[in-house]
Amino acid sequence: MRRVKILVTSTLNTPFIHSDITLLRRHHDVRHLVTRGLASIPSILSGVANADVTITWFASVYAFTVVRAARLAGKRPVIIVGGVDAARMPAIGYGIWLNPWKAALVSRALRAAWRVLVVDESLRERITDLAGYDGRNIRYLPTGYDATYWVPRRQKDPIVVTVAAVEDKPRFLAKGVDRFLDCARRMAGTKFLLVGMGETLRKDVLLEIPPNVDVLPPRPREELRDLFARAAVYCQLSRTEGLPNSLCEAMLCGCVPVGSDAGGIPTAIGETGFVVPGGDIDRAVAAIGSALRPENTRGESARNRIVAEFPIERRERGLLGLIDEACS
Repeated sequence: MRRVKILVTSTLNTPFIHSDITLLRRHHDVRHLVTRGLASIPSILSGVANADVTITWFASVYAFTVVRAARLAGKRPVIIVGGVDAARMPAIGYGIWLNPWKAALVSRALRAAWRVLVVDESLRERITDLAGYDGRNIRYLPTGYDATYWVPRRQKDPIVVTVAAVEDKPRFLAKGVDRFLDCARRMAGTKFLLVGMGETLRKDVLLEIPPNVDVLPPRPREELRDLFARAAVYCQLSRTEGLPNSLCEAMLCGCVPVGSDAGGIPTAIGETGFVVPGGDIDRAVAAIGSALRPENTRGESARNRIVAEFPIERRERGLLGLIDEACS
């Protein structure tokens, strides 16, 4: 098998993007371009010219530039839709699709892409509705998780944890952090842990944080692994989602999952934990209480589900098959 030149583009460098790059580099030559804005155009044009295939994480104005350049160069561009790029929520001011000119460019990018990969099937319908097309180029390929890295430990502490990288109020609401805090208020005797809140936003909402909630800034993967291995419950009450990486990683670490019915959250949890209507705090509190019971053994089932349904090997096979098809 010949080594293909792949240009991976993104506006940020996250662990799940890095995971894809690591998988692809085992077999092909990969350049990762992390950039944005008008200054990125020369780098994009140069990168596309020297690549056989382009892969762009997240549908965005930036993705439009990559797709357009790739098509003009006779290449087959791929966009990966993760969830944030498939959101339009006027009530909370969240989503790129709320901006008319950005929405127009993102729609054109999705239509022109050779393939659009969605990490959860729920995103297929959202994308076709938002972009107003038949979605014939959309394929489902979930993210994958390394069960040898994310491992449980025998003894669990009665802690409820969530991870939400939030720097502004719309994302704070999209990730359901307000719901998480409401649950904590109802369960004053239980320790809750919120990971990922930016310092600026933390100051804005400081008075809203109950005393039984510890707030941590974004943490490296090694620390998250330790937190997940220690916590009994992982709670994800988002208003919109793709396939949440932290939820799947926490399940691998034996956390009993409690989540809303948004996007790919039910896909991840299946029958192994508790899925509740997003805004029903009473049911969420009851689910967390059940998940915390010492006799609850759903953590093992949660781990087994991620191992079976979302292994890193499945992601690798899917990406390699995509590259083979793109170059055929």
